[in-house]
Amino acid sequence: MSFPQQLPGGPLMVGPGRHPLDPEPVRSTKAPTVFALGLIALFTGPLVGGLVPGVIALLLAREAEREAYASGGYLTGGVWIRRGVALAWLGITFAICALVATLVVAIFNYANAPLQDFGPGID
Repeated sequence: MSFPQQLPGGPLMVGPGRHPLDPEPVRSTKAPTVFALGLIALFTGPLVGGLVPGVIALLLAREAEREAYASGGYLTGGVWIRRGVALAWLGITFAICALVATLVVAIFNYANAPLQDFGPGID
């Protein structure tokens, strides 16, 4: 369907475009939240605290993507969501690596712990 379009400082053109009653595209309010939670997950991941904001960011990103798809292109912020998801996965990965490293260190400390040593006069 073609609608007349007025270019700034130019002539009136007829071509494919938006319908005058279409809503203006707006950024999703969840997109910056997903990004912020992903960033928090990245920074707190090595301290194992990144699991909680990372999982919340992934769940919120799923909702935001579903809403953006349902809006038919009038909800923007997909770049923020993708970056937030990537940061959340990095934070979760760092947290898992920190847990595995802590477990390995604990196993080695337990293995190198001295056994019960009795005094020289005890048989």
